Amino acid sequence: MIVLGLTGSIGMGKSATAKMFAEAGVPVHDSDETVHRLYSGKAAPLVEAAFPGTTQAGAVDRAKLAGKVLTDPAALKQLEAIIHPLVRADADAFLARHRAAGAPLAVLDIPLLFETGGRNRVDKVVVVTASPEIQRQRVLARPGMDEEKFSSILAKQVPDAEKRRQADFVIDTGHGFDAARKAVEAIIAELSGEKSGKAGS
Repeated sequence: MIVLGLTGSIGMGKSATAKMFAEAGVPVHDSDETVHRLYSGKAAPLVEAAFPGTTQAGAVDRAKLAGKVLTDPAALKQLEAIIHPLVRADADAFLARHRAAGAPLAVLDIPLLFETGGRNRVDKVVVVTASPEIQRQRVLARPGMDEEKFSSILAKQVPDAEKRRQADFVIDTGHGFDAARKAVEAIIAELSGEKSGKAGS
């Protein structure tokens, strides 16, 4: 099974692209969705122990947690040390399940793939991109987002140009959904071809 890492900076259209892979029948593991699930389950007591007062009714209150970690690099590192291994274990179980089921291709949607050393966990990397103008427009349209938050998030991410340089495939979502969907289909076709080529050799 080929494991494809899907990543991209904030506002580049990664979630919409992940959906296109899923609609094309490729199993997709979504790190953000996994974190949401963990925050309502096994991560909640661990987060509460590290950051007292950040959970309510057995689930993490994201606003309270953000208040404690967003401006404190040491606290953020502590939170990542709790969450990242849990997300990784969930992804490993997902891959094992689909490998056993004989899936030819699976996608790991990892927002911080380069930032967290996730490159060695995947066979190929797709980077989703768009122009800085489109990115800024999309991000600032999000509720609760402002220039300061946007700049602080960007500062923590590997620059888009560097991500594209390290990618095996680049999808520019600035040209609309149809163009992005065609790019997704082309990547699936190319990887399926590689796989059957390997099988035949």
